[in-house]
Amino acid sequence: MALYIESFGHYSRTQINFYSGLAFSVTYFAQAVVSPYWGNLADRKGRKLMCLRASGVMTFTVFLTGLATNVYMIIFLRLLQGAFSGYINNSTAFMAGEAPKGHSGAIMSQMMTASVTGNLLGPMFGGAIAGIFGYRAPFMIFGVLMGIVFLMTLTTKEHFTPIPAKEMKPMKEVFAGLKNRRLIFFMFATTLLVQMSLMSISPIISLLVKQLMHGVGNVSFVSGIVAAMPGFGTLLVASRLGNKMDEVGPLKILMLGLILATCLFVPMYFASSPVSLGGLRFALGMANAAMLPAVQTVLTTSVPHEAFGRIFSWNQSFQAAGGMFGPMIGSAVSSIFSYQSVFLATAIFVFIDFWIVFSVRKMA
Repeated sequence: MALYIESFGHYSRTQINFYSGLAFSVTYFAQAVVSPYWGNLADRKGRKLMCLRASGVMTFTVFLTGLATNVYMIIFLRLLQGAFSGYINNSTAFMAGEAPKGHSGAIMSQMMTASVTGNLLGPMFGGAIAGIFGYRAPFMIFGVLMGIVFLMTLTTKEHFTPIPAKEMKPMKEVFAGLKNRRLIFFMFATTLLVQMSLMSISPIISLLVKQLMHGVGNVSFVSGIVAAMPGFGTLLVASRLGNKMDEVGPLKILMLGLILATCLFVPMYFASSPVSLGGLRFALGMANAAMLPAVQTVLTTSVPHEAFGRIFSWNQSFQAAGGMFGPMIGSAVSSIFSYQSVFLATAIFVFIDFWIVFSVRKMA
């Protein structure tokens, strides 16, 4: 995204950081605002409809991003995309409702594996396509792929009984009926901080790789590989962690992931080449496999089935807020200090999150 924006004009480093951070952040801002509404509709009409809504709109917004003529069009399309997005979160709630009892951890990890596979292949193919055909081509191709996702979703079957609006409990009453309300709210906070940490480097990773390569070589392809490295790590351990989660409990796995991530972000500050940065991000992927799936498992086992859509959508709002603040903080830190300084700031956020989870571990 940063390299695409850079191609629109002669922007300064501060301007590129700002616009790329804004392009990432507005998507998550829109998600954070509208997710509770979509969650309420999901509990009334079903999660399949929400998946169709998200994939259908994203087909057009992603494709049109490749036709943008200036940075403001990109920002507007990203805002629109955020307002109608949420495919992954709604499909996660879909699968949580269909999962057999006692297998939630494994199912959530499989969903994480599927999501990470997309995150893994996306930057690799996107970088390769951009390097050969230019920065517009990946958006057009991935827009077409979202159209295929829409058609595939049409073929799925959801075991869901629509709930009339008059029979739905108000969200205040749902929260009041939860046994572990504090635990749920702390999981929301954990989602916020985890997503903030993971997204803080996203707007500038291609610029950091370009700096490490001294502007020589196929920066698009190499930055795509570096961006995708966490996916390899996640794929390596996600399934095993999912089964382990069902055995020892999700909070223990979550704490393991948080402390590992903290220990990995610090040495990233000292990375001197794309190879060392990519290796550390590969290890970070293993920590990623333990974090958000564990949070989703806690939510799955702690809330009533009829409130899945709304609870998961509130969690999506916090995740989106993290996705909004993360790039903004990353862009600000990199503009004031350096690209590498973002990793130290991120390590602090992750450690705070670890302390939160450690303090509430007995509530589950």
